[in-house]
Amino acid sequence: MENTAHDLRIDGARLWDSLMEMARIGATPAGGCNRQALTDEDRQGRDLFLRWCRDLGCEIRIDRMGNIFARRAGADPDMPPVITGSHLDTQPTGGKFDGVYGVLAGLEVLRTLQDKGIETRAPLEVVVWTNEEGARFSPAMIGSGVWAGEFSLEYGHSRADKSGATIGAELERIGYLGDAPVEPMPITAAFETHIEQGPILEKQDQVIGVVTGVQGIRWYDVTFYGTPCHAGPTPMADRRDPVQALAWLCERLYSEVKAYSDDARMTCGDLRAEPGSRNTVPEKVVLALDLRHPKPEGLEHLHRTLYRLAEQVEEATGATIDVREEWHSPPVAFDEACIEAVTEAVEGLGYSHREMVSGAGHDSVYVSRVAPVSMIFVPCAGGLSHNEAEAAEPAHLEAGCNVLLHAMLSRAGVA
Repeated sequence: MENTAHDLRIDGARLWDSLMEMARIGATPAGGCNRQALTDEDRQGRDLFLRWCRDLGCEIRIDRMGNIFARRAGADPDMPPVITGSHLDTQPTGGKFDGVYGVLAGLEVLRTLQDKGIETRAPLEVVVWTNEEGARFSPAMIGSGVWAGEFSLEYGHSRADKSGATIGAELERIGYLGDAPVEPMPITAAFETHIEQGPILEKQDQVIGVVTGVQGIRWYDVTFYGTPCHAGPTPMADRRDPVQALAWLCERLYSEVKAYSDDARMTCGDLRAEPGSRNTVPEKVVLALDLRHPKPEGLEHLHRTLYRLAEQVEEATGATIDVREEWHSPPVAFDEACIEAVTEAVEGLGYSHREMVSGAGHDSVYVSRVAPVSMIFVPCAGGLSHNEAEAAEPAHLEAGCNVLLHAMLSRAGVA
């Protein structure tokens, strides 16, 4: 790297202040954030980000999925940009750092370059992807998914929350239904910084995770059907109870997932009983199920195990079952040159580090299908995320942003 940029560092205090200012939007009494996709709070977060970007003179474009691209010009406008970013939406009881750190780290890179008067050869862009969390609208990562061609625009706009409000209508309501086409452009490299959302870096006292890929994810809606009846007069032996079927399946699936591999994951994240009366056996129970594994064959094994057990539910409990796959994101291997750029930046800066595979899905999964990608992780306290108590050390956030700065400069070049 050119000598003019070799000793460059970001302003860690400014990065922290920006994170705390954004965290006031949708702040919860327990210290977290509720800034779900396309709510009024999400609009306020987007507005603040755009104000900051316009203060830097960035060119802004917003596509028809509401994805935001803030561009800092390079010396060679014909070179494909180096991009970075993540998301501003949160879980209903989310934290201050998940997603937003990746966006504001990118903003801090642009601010640092502006402060130092450094021009890159390639343009730089900071991206905000729509509905990464999937908390309000399923599936997750749909803004980047439509952009990368995984989903159609019509499908993206049609996704509805529990009240029936659709992404398309909510984008229009909050003023973020852009007019730019939702399609990838040529990209030199893409990077995403993120808190780890797990305990490995903290436990091993490592500052940076050099992320080589993302484990595979499959989501299912599992519906158990029974016969509604009175809780008192109906003997246990005469019931077709969907809750009993749920318990039967979950007990065996948890057992098999744990026995299969330490890398396997199973999560029952949402549960609904209908009609939902305390003294009535439900007519049906709907379970939102999440299975994960870093290897394709491992994820396929979990998938087959679920369906094998589902075939046994009716004979075992009398209830019937329907398993519908909602989403399948295969394991991802990131680009070797981008991984090398992150590794060289970490080593040049002298931070402790280790290679790792992401346990969580990120927008980089879909971006990697159309562009060279890698990710940068920093520790979070206790590995806790998707939680109002989510916390990260300012020094670690600063370190991750410094790595991002130097990785982006290595791919964009200095004019």
